[in-house]
Amino acid sequence: QVQLVESGGGLVQAGGSLRLSCAVSGRTSTTYTVGWFRQAPGKEREFVAVIMWSGSSDYVESVKGRFTISRDNAKNTVFLQMNSLKPEDTAVYSCAADIWPSTDFPRADTEYDYWGQGTQVTVSS
Repeated sequence: QVQLVESGGGLVQAGGSLRLSCAVSGRTSTTYTVGWFRQAPGKEREFVAVIMWSGSSDYVESVKGRFTISRDNAKNTVFLQMNSLKPEDTAVYSCAADIWPSTDFPRADTEYDYWGQGTQVTVSS
């Protein structure tokens, strides 16, 4: 059974930084895609960033230049470095794994097979 566990969320002032981690277990191969999504209160879940097994990545326009997704395949961990945070970045952030990727840089949550429980990120103004 594949499990994903996020960590690194918290409360930060606008302009600050946080680094989220997503630890993937139960999978011996690293040829999976990992995406980060977020959901703010009263809003639908939103795609944030995705990284392919090769390390290639894609981002939603609103975080380009501020967020960086990376992965350490030796540790089965994916990171989301978030800089220049804004109050509108406040949300529960979840990572998800697409174990049998059939699409490059998937943005639809239906493409993903396993999800973490989420971690709260709160940015104060």
